[in-house]
Amino acid sequence: MTNILIVGIGGFIGSVLRYTVSGWVQQTTKSIGFPYGTLAVNVIGCFVIGFLAQLAESRGMFTSESRLFVFVGILGGFTTFSSFGNETLNLARDSQMLSALANIGANVVIGLFAVWLGRTISYLIWR
Repeated sequence: MTNILIVGIGGFIGSVLRYTVSGWVQQTTKSIGFPYGTLAVNVIGCFVIGFLAQLAESRGMFTSESRLFVFVGILGGFTTFSSFGNETLNLARDSQMLSALANIGANVVIGLFAVWLGRTISYLIWR
């Protein structure tokens, strides 16, 4: 039961952060045709998880409880794969195939790059 509460509290924090950051980015870009807010939180989440995963693996800096709180709770609530899927499908449904494909490519390629970059920066700082 404790682990469920740890994940739930982290998920609450991550979800509130996702709502805030995604909304701010989407409003800042003034785009109604491309989900920049979702892309931003996915890339940020990928970077952060890469950075922290490197610390967890190389420095043992997380207890099992803190991993649940941060990795599963906060970052799980912050990143938005389900929103990404829905927005991509909506773009395709609206015959915006180029935007749908761009959204898929951007989230996958930039997301993977962000994980790698986070791990690399973490390694360079704490090697």
